[in-house]
Amino acid sequence: MRLPGPLHVLNEGLAFVLEVIALALLAWWGFATGGNLVVKILLGLGAPLAAAVLWGMFAAPKARFKVPIAGVLVVKALVFAAGGLALWALHYAGLGIGFAAGALVNTALATLDREALMNQTR
Repeated sequence: MRLPGPLHVLNEGLAFVLEVIALALLAWWGFATGGNLVVKILLGLGAPLAAAVLWGMFAAPKARFKVPIAGVLVVKALVFAAGGLALWALHYAGLGIGFAAGALVNTALATLDREALMNQTR
């Protein structure tokens, strides 16, 4: 399923926004969860950093390691699920479910769109 030009651009932009939101949610969770200042800083900086490194290594368009689409989707699912679970842990369960559902729909559309484009160019 190939998305029309403007929808393709909108979906790609939304994907980037969701990625940034996931990192921000992990930072919020980390700073709110830690018991003392050191733990708060380690979790608040470490959780989003770990997610960003994982994404950059396997899921980014210019990822360091090229993995099959299934591997990319697993990494995206882990990061987006972590963002949703962070909201859940911060007592925003409904928003966490909404975030995860939105990320799922966006990722599914982007994946179908990219596969249709690759099949078109073959």
